[in-house]
Amino acid sequence: VERTALTPRLRSLLARRGPLLVVLAMTVYLAVTARGFLGVANVTASLTQAAPVALVAMGLAIVVIGGGDDVVVGGIDLSIPATAALATAIVSDQLTTYGTPFAVAFALGILVTTVFGLLNAVLVGWVGLSSILATLAVYVAVVGITRVVSGNRRIDVTDPLIVAVRDTRIAGIPLAAVLMLIVAAVLVFVMARTPYGRRLQAVGGNRDAATFAGIPTRRYIMSTFVIAGVVAGLSALLLVARGSGSSPGIDERLMVDMVLATFLGAAFTRRGTVTIFGSVLGAVFVALLSNGLILSRVANAWVDGFKGVLILLVVAAAAARKSEEARA
Repeated sequence: VERTALTPRLRSLLARRGPLLVVLAMTVYLAVTARGFLGVANVTASLTQAAPVALVAMGLAIVVIGGGDDVVVGGIDLSIPATAALATAIVSDQLTTYGTPFAVAFALGILVTTVFGLLNAVLVGWVGLSSILATLAVYVAVVGITRVVSGNRRIDVTDPLIVAVRDTRIAGIPLAAVLMLIVAAVLVFVMARTPYGRRLQAVGGNRDAATFAGIPTRRYIMSTFVIAGVVAGLSALLLVARGSGSSPGIDERLMVDMVLATFLGAAFTRRGTVTIFGSVLGAVFVALLSNGLILSRVANAWVDGFKGVLILLVVAAAAARKSEEARA
């Protein structure tokens, strides 16, 4: 009888906390085996590396919160890494090639990502495409545009403001991490303390009930893609600073880290749901583990493979959690 009673409990634990247990186990392992893993230099570098990932993960979290966290039919925006990479290329090109003032170059990057956020909103909200198909199509198109803008080459940036974001520390904390926390605080406030945020959570929690309550669900869902577009534009500042410019293919790794950080972050929450704060924690842990594996002299290919396995685990755990909730 005890064995029968234990199995559902163990299954529930693995569904809700499995990814978190794996991450904690890896953290303990790296803390023991990788020299300098918990040192100030590695933690600081991980925060700098995590900052732009956290921003795009927060953008994805907004879409998931509004569209529902079902990994198959819920809210998703796969175009965020591509639009962030495009904004990075635009800002870098404007600053280096044309000598455009920083404020103008940065505003242009945000404008472009916002336009693509509006395009996603139209495709999903008005045309009726599924979010995964619509945003995947936009992702492919934007990658092509980025190659045209950048000439598929690296663009170095030496703008003083970019250098300041890259090198400045505030009480020992990288400025990039401080900016990340400011954006997170604003989004957390919006989601938790404003009527918009509460209604958006209601839409994502139960769309039919929200519609019955008089909430214009389609409008709210469309708004999440626009917000994600704006956040993608903001992340360009941190991406340019982190890489001292733009490089071809940054969207690919950003995609992996974004998805992993967003859904891994759900494991840090009590209810196992995607949140803004969880996405930030997820991004930090992804960066910390990646750097720890490199400190252990693990090849980059194996690091990417580890991330892929962890994504599968996170998605499988989310699906198992949904199945468990449906049975309950």
